[in-house]
Amino acid sequence: MLKTTLRTAVAAFIAGSFALSTLPALADGMGDVFGNEMVNGANTAIRNAMDRAKLQKQKEAQKVAPGTVAQAPPISQQPIGPEQQLGLPTGFTYTVDASVAYPFGNIGTAGSRWLMGGGDISLGYGFNPTTRITASIYQLQHWPQGFNTGIHPVYLQGFQNPVGCVDIGSTTGTKNCPGINPINIATKDTFAVAMGEQLFVAGPIFGRPIPFVVSPIYVARTGIIEQSGNNTDEVPFGYNPPNGPYFLDLKARTTEVWSFGLTVPFLKSPDMFGTFTLSPAWLVHPSGINGPNTAQLYQVLYMEYTPNNSKTTVFFEPQSARDYMPTDPYPEHLIAYFGGVSQRLTPWSFVQFVLNSGGPTNEGPYGVTGILAPNVNCLVKQTCPIVTGGLKATQLQLQFGFGSPNVIPL
Repeated sequence: MLKTTLRTAVAAFIAGSFALSTLPALADGMGDVFGNEMVNGANTAIRNAMDRAKLQKQKEAQKVAPGTVAQAPPISQQPIGPEQQLGLPTGFTYTVDASVAYPFGNIGTAGSRWLMGGGDISLGYGFNPTTRITASIYQLQHWPQGFNTGIHPVYLQGFQNPVGCVDIGSTTGTKNCPGINPINIATKDTFAVAMGEQLFVAGPIFGRPIPFVVSPIYVARTGIIEQSGNNTDEVPFGYNPPNGPYFLDLKARTTEVWSFGLTVPFLKSPDMFGTFTLSPAWLVHPSGINGPNTAQLYQVLYMEYTPNNSKTTVFFEPQSARDYMPTDPYPEHLIAYFGGVSQRLTPWSFVQFVLNSGGPTNEGPYGVTGILAPNVNCLVKQTCPIVTGGLKATQLQLQFGFGSPNVIPL
């Protein structure tokens, strides 16, 4: 009865997360990288170590004293043998996938509905079951809401109050608010990741050993924003109008982060598994209008449900992520979640659906707060920097991939 109630509660919790998918999410991608790279690798090690400890305990329980009658184990019991993985995968491993994404919400009229496709590749080498290194490249696509629609105030440098308004969702506009070309701010980010993984076992605590994983990680991020027109992330940007700084070629999506993660388990049953990750992070090279560079704490809660050891896994991953782009004076805090379903097609291939959503702490309903005009002619030439907050987006990703059976996301 208790197990049925627990399963029902988890199913309702996951269903509720999908029902909230209309909430906007920050189009940063850093949380997705931490979830795919740091959390996924640590989960593999912790799950394997806990399974091995359980099977070892069963093996010891099967030993009988001389002269007694041995009892056959239940048919449903998993076989015990040296093939059971102890922790981290050893030797060379790899995962490759391609993905497309579909955005939700008000994305305006610029471009098509489907986003630019992306691909991921991850290579790893395990020296032993407790020590492993990986190198990965991730690509993520976003189409933030509201950046090519709506009427916004226009500020002229040196004037405190707006001098007018502009309609960025129309080329004609109205008599009082002239229009400009819609802003196509579809983005595609590429992350280069280097990470180490070290498995430790504490305890026994409350009668059982507790495995945990420490993961130092370095992330170098670049991006492409369609509005730039030259396959870069250089876009006009203005901060704190009318007297704040403005940039015409700021690399809005280029940054480097290093972090140090700790992942511990909190749930393990035949059908369910859960971990919690804490990871303080720092910018490597502050730029743009970045201010303080104190430690920012990523927090990721991971839960999965795999009924009856099937090839289907339902997962839910809420997180408190951070985003610190060159356009941010302070790190943005984001409460977001990733939910989805993974299906193993063969031991070497999988398909995965991922829905991500959440709510950033940026200003403005869509992140656009106004147009900054350093001079009057800039509106005519359409080179006025855009005053922005965070990039909000909600999207569904479809991924097809293949790789080493002990590292693909199941």
